[in-house]
Amino acid sequence: MAEEQVELAQRCLAGEESALREFVDAFQVQVFDLCFRMLRHRQDAEDIAQESLIRAIRYLKSWDPKYPLRPWVLKIAANRCRTALTKRSRTPTPTAHLPESVCDQQNPQLGLAEELELAMQELKAEHLECFVLFYQHELSIQKIAEQMSVPDGTIKTWLHRSRKQLAEMLRKRGTTPSVDDSL
Repeated sequence: MAEEQVELAQRCLAGEESALREFVDAFQVQVFDLCFRMLRHRQDAEDIAQESLIRAIRYLKSWDPKYPLRPWVLKIAANRCRTALTKRSRTPTPTAHLPESVCDQQNPQLGLAEELELAMQELKAEHLECFVLFYQHELSIQKIAEQMSVPDGTIKTWLHRSRKQLAEMLRKRGTTPSVDDSL
């Protein structure tokens, strides 16, 4: 796999059009998924995912082939998302058009997956990024720590807090039964 990635990177750097398409095809779904989960807005996620893939190709010469390509590409996407979230937080939002709190939108017809998605929207950005990278992209704690430039212990703490917060939110919404302490 590593040799294939090095060969693909070399072909991309040589400007081979089919290699560029192959690169985008290999990573576009994962990059978009990460962007969508972090930004929580489809159009923003599409824009940032496209920007991230272009940036990854542009800076492919700086990728160290000793390491897997996928975490490097996802790190670029996560960094672009954090930048977008920072810009978004600086933009004032008219309060008359703010949506109701997610917890106020209880809908008894929602399944567990939908409830989990709604609950995930309430996580802090870095906790959400960490959670998605660990559970969906199946990166190790060490890889996530490298990608997010924080210690391993911080990643473990964020994962613990995210799981605890999600479980509590789901319990409040009546999605999961309370755990019986006597078991």
